[in-house]
Amino acid sequence: MIKIIKQFRFIDWMLVIFILSLIVTEVWIDLKIPDYTMLLTQSVASGQATNNDILTNGGWMLLYSLFSLICTIFCVLLCTRLASTISFRLREQVYDKVSQFSNCEMRKFSIASLVTRSTNDITQIQMFFAIGFQILIKAPIMAIWGICKISSTSIEWTLSTLICVFLIVVFITILVLICLPKFKKMQILIDNVNNATRENVSGIRVVHAFNAENYQQEKFEKVNTDLFKTQLFTIKGISLLMPVITLLMNGLTLAIYWIGAILINNAPVLERAMILGNMTAFTQYALLIIMSFILLVVVFIMLPRAMVAYKRVQEVLSCKVSIVEGSAPSPERVGTVEFRNVGLKSDSGNVEILSNISFTIKKGEHVAIIGATGSGKTSLIDLIPRFTEATSGAVLVDNMNVKDYKLDDLQTRVAVITQKAILFKGSIKDNIAYGEEEQSIDKERLKQAIDIAEAEFIYDLPDKLETESAQGGTNFSGGQKQRISIARAIYKNADIIIFDDSFSALDYKTDLTLRQNIRQHLPDKTIIIIAQRIGTIKNADKIIVLDNGKIVGMGSHNELLKTCPIYNQIALSQLSKEEL
Repeated sequence: MIKIIKQFRFIDWMLVIFILSLIVTEVWIDLKIPDYTMLLTQSVASGQATNNDILTNGGWMLLYSLFSLICTIFCVLLCTRLASTISFRLREQVYDKVSQFSNCEMRKFSIASLVTRSTNDITQIQMFFAIGFQILIKAPIMAIWGICKISSTSIEWTLSTLICVFLIVVFITILVLICLPKFKKMQILIDNVNNATRENVSGIRVVHAFNAENYQQEKFEKVNTDLFKTQLFTIKGISLLMPVITLLMNGLTLAIYWIGAILINNAPVLERAMILGNMTAFTQYALLIIMSFILLVVVFIMLPRAMVAYKRVQEVLSCKVSIVEGSAPSPERVGTVEFRNVGLKSDSGNVEILSNISFTIKKGEHVAIIGATGSGKTSLIDLIPRFTEATSGAVLVDNMNVKDYKLDDLQTRVAVITQKAILFKGSIKDNIAYGEEEQSIDKERLKQAIDIAEAEFIYDLPDKLETESAQGGTNFSGGQKQRISIARAIYKNADIIIFDDSFSALDYKTDLTLRQNIRQHLPDKTIIIIAQRIGTIKNADKIIVLDNGKIVGMGSHNELLKTCPIYNQIALSQLSKEEL
């Protein structure tokens, strides 16, 4: 929490000062009211009370209560504002940080965990600052101030109050030590529940197709039961607080009256009224002190979860980003790519994904990459826009190492169509002209991108370009999503366009027409295609064959048929000798 406080801005410190002032005023008022109770009790006990005494003391008590209510209302409003500001900034920081993550960092955190950290965990922190922050300030001030006021009255009363406070502190400490590990575990279990829910919802069609509803239900029941048992344990522990504190508070009240009865019985008659007044005031003071510890109980319920939540949020914010952008001046945009002895290892460093990769792609060339599943094709092209960092060698774009580029400039030169076509919630037009404001969209370039991508089906839709895409594009077929994704990459007008198995959902005719359109309308663009179909890549200027992370063949289709056994094997598995 100290790290959050260190990030406070001037306006935040002003809010804290106002909150502190209101809390001190409120405590002073609350501790002032028993004085009038004491005066009223003394005047009644002495038999000298008049209506004026009752109205005066009662009026001041009502007036102070009203002021206390006003201070409380304003204090709650300011704490809510402070809590909302903190949560707003944390969500913004987490979002900005995750946006910088490469593939390496994304593998450290599951998507479900990142969602939990940016929602549930930050909400826990917000709740603490909205409710617990003012209590954390108010309770100690009230306890210390109250103890100072009662310490000058009777040593017996003061001692009984301190014993009660000691017992409450010991009980709360034991309970927090028992429950804190469970609070830490609870946030991880919430991740597991979110992950199970997300997995079931995203794969609902597969679940139905395989009649696996009961299997998925059992998986969810397991993680849900773990969370339930952990929550039940903490709730049982916390449920002991109020009964124990109520017992101690009632015991303290009884002790005060018992000690008071002895003091009154042993005192001279003239002093008995004063002792009775002091006893009623002391009872109120003691109850306010105990009440401050009851308020601390609320903090001890909220603080451990908030601390665990902040630690989880801080894990994201403090995660070192492996991709550090360069600062070198950008070279002229050409569209060339070169790999020089590039190697790539897994995050653990134990597995070599790519080894000694070297090749050059000239401006305007069409280069295809083919290989068995797991041969490293996607890992290789991820190195160009720096989605992943090479562990050895150098990747050059326009004759400059990608590590020297500013990320914005590098990724402006490269457009990537991923294996899984991703559409965002919004209109088709927004998806194709992704990242551009409505007024800056080039309608002519938009139409050309749609035509090249063979996505004319858009014009047959009722709302055409304004047709809404559901989240993930679930209201479109796989081929439609791929063509919209291809149109988005073409509209970007990048120098290098990478198709990562982006034709897999297209029929052969559309596949062929689309590639012909690219050759005809984008002759100056450098095209890199990853594909499994020989028919998709055989007309490429250069074909690179990967096997176990190494280049085992490079050349044209006809050359590879003669010189590369692996390529020949792949080709014969798809086409006959006559077709080849």
